[in-house]
Amino acid sequence: MIPYQPEALTDFTRESEAQKFAAALARATAECGQDIPILINGCEVPAARTFASVNPSSPDEWIGHIARADRAIAEKAVLAADQGFRSWSRVSAEARADVLFKAAALLRRQKHDFSAWLLLEAGKSRAEADADTAEAIDFLEYYGRQMIGLAQRGSRELICLAGERNRMEYLPLGVGIIIPPWNFPLAILAGMTASALVTGNTVVLKPSSQTPVIAYRFVRLLLEAGLPPEALQFVPGSGGEIGDTLVGHPRTRFISFTGSREVGVHLHELSARVQPGQIWLKRFVGEMGGKDAILVDEDADLEAAARTIVVSAFGYSGQKCSACSRAILHRNIYDEVLEQITELARGLKVGDVRNADNFTGPVIDKNARDSIVRYLEIGRQEGRLVCGGQAMEGPGYFIQPTVIADAAPDARIMQEEIFGPVLAVARAKDFSEALDIANGTEFGLTGSVFTRNRRHIERAREEFHVGNLYVNRKCTGAVVGVHPFGGFNMSGTDSKAGGPDYLLLFTQAKATSELL
Repeated sequence: MIPYQPEALTDFTRESEAQKFAAALARATAECGQDIPILINGCEVPAARTFASVNPSSPDEWIGHIARADRAIAEKAVLAADQGFRSWSRVSAEARADVLFKAAALLRRQKHDFSAWLLLEAGKSRAEADADTAEAIDFLEYYGRQMIGLAQRGSRELICLAGERNRMEYLPLGVGIIIPPWNFPLAILAGMTASALVTGNTVVLKPSSQTPVIAYRFVRLLLEAGLPPEALQFVPGSGGEIGDTLVGHPRTRFISFTGSREVGVHLHELSARVQPGQIWLKRFVGEMGGKDAILVDEDADLEAAARTIVVSAFGYSGQKCSACSRAILHRNIYDEVLEQITELARGLKVGDVRNADNFTGPVIDKNARDSIVRYLEIGRQEGRLVCGGQAMEGPGYFIQPTVIADAAPDARIMQEEIFGPVLAVARAKDFSEALDIANGTEFGLTGSVFTRNRRHIERAREEFHVGNLYVNRKCTGAVVGVHPFGGFNMSGTDSKAGGPDYLLLFTQAKATSELL
């Protein structure tokens, strides 16, 4: 087997690639407005209600009409997945991996088409969409290889006594509820779904209500790749209506969730309750956001630090759990770096991402825009507004890249996840205080340190309490197989998606000892 290598990103400066993408965007635009069904065992299930998926750059444009599952349909989906587990769990690891490899090949051939849908439904720029699609390919390729290795390694790890044969196998758990986010509606969805399936579990996928069309297209891709329909049930709908039914069902074996702290904590609590007829403790795998910081030491490359902070803070309008939402600057270089950050942020172009000249696009919907605007008002009271600070005119949900200086460590804009293009900047008297400020939140997902001081790098490795620490580089852009991703504290269960241990979360180990 060819060793795993991350998928190369597209160079859109090449005219041929730009033309291919334009053609893909035209195809996707022509297909907008189609009906997206519920799928149970591969069959479309009638629904009494529907909801709309819209283009956040132009909310009057409907991306799709989505069937809305209710509690009865959610119950039906879990039971179908439970029945499907009996056959899918007995398929060999190699055959399950082959489905992922085939899906990766299909996705690679349709790369621009999927990225075009990411522009339309999620408001991603070309570069952000291309990276999202590439990461989805990476998850498929990486987890397929990891599963083959997992199936082969158990017996090699055990010590065998004389006259005895010992081996260990990694068995699937059962029905998994997959609840992915809207901000990486292809990559994270693909990783969460593929990891559960390749380990032999069956899946009930409840996509984000903001990005269900992309999710449906990925489900169709898996079925085209040979996934048996009974292995994957697709139930779009309101999380508030069907989420508790799916998570609380006694036949549910595990929950894989990426989303907000509030929802994650609720689902974790619900999953811990043993329901009547339930004979196991459910597993909860959660990633619940962050309040990520980039620290800049007094001896750092200040220009590189400023550029990195801006890219990390305002790429995809700050709608990444790994986005830099706090810049913590040593007092001796504070003014200089703040000035560079502000100048760079003011130069960013924001608008409809169908225009390739725009650096970033809208926030995902009206609720997100309104929430961010409220934080902008809070920021004006808690710090000094030096850039942005307003929602922009137009039909889309656009917000200016915003920089708020002189923020106190305990300010709300330094503590609460805003999930938008808002950067709070704080001053630290020395590196020790900078670390204290960085660690002074309930989150612990990503962080970055810019310094030339080796002692400070080692201190950050030991004391900066995050799941993913980066040195002299941005705090976003984790690559599958390179940067296993997951965080501490209220950032989740530190599951390390895209890492060598991730698949173990969806298996149970069984040891067999045979006397010869």
